[in-house]
Amino acid sequence: MKKNITPTQQEVRLGDGEMIVSKTDLTGRITYANRTFMRISNFAERDLLGVQHNVVRHPDMPRGVYRFMWETLKSGQEFFGLVKNMTSEGHFYWVFANVTPDLDASGRAMGYFSVRRPPPAHAVRAAIPLYEAMLRLEREVGPATAPDASMAMLKKTIADLNTTYDRFVLDLYGQKAG
Repeated sequence: MKKNITPTQQEVRLGDGEMIVSKTDLTGRITYANRTFMRISNFAERDLLGVQHNVVRHPDMPRGVYRFMWETLKSGQEFFGLVKNMTSEGHFYWVFANVTPDLDASGRAMGYFSVRRPPPAHAVRAAIPLYEAMLRLEREVGPATAPDASMAMLKKTIADLNTTYDRFVLDLYGQKAG
């Protein structure tokens, strides 16, 4: 279970070349966490396995981003995103996340595989104002409609930029979508 953790202003950073790797079942319960994940998040393996991946969700992350992620994954597509997570003691860390459906031999999703890398500072600076606007909207509309409202805001922002979400995020990361 996720404890009531109070966020701090202390940042924890992934080292260059470090990657956080995890796997979940179809409902988002963690089935594998690599040592980097455990070290950065400061959760022991026993506190991660079988627990919802949102155990590391930082309250600064709009629920609409996760609604969009689940919509993308359930359509069979991979998801890229900039994510602010929280450690067991309330510190924060930013990651560039790539979440992919984990398919069995017949092509059916069995769960999800996620690799998170250190994001460039310029990408985090670009994401923060959008996430803050999404969070303001979520507070205005209330918890029942917050995820859908902020996901709609995200989709409109991307459409207004005349791009796709993947291209937007990958360009922020410094790559070009293929």
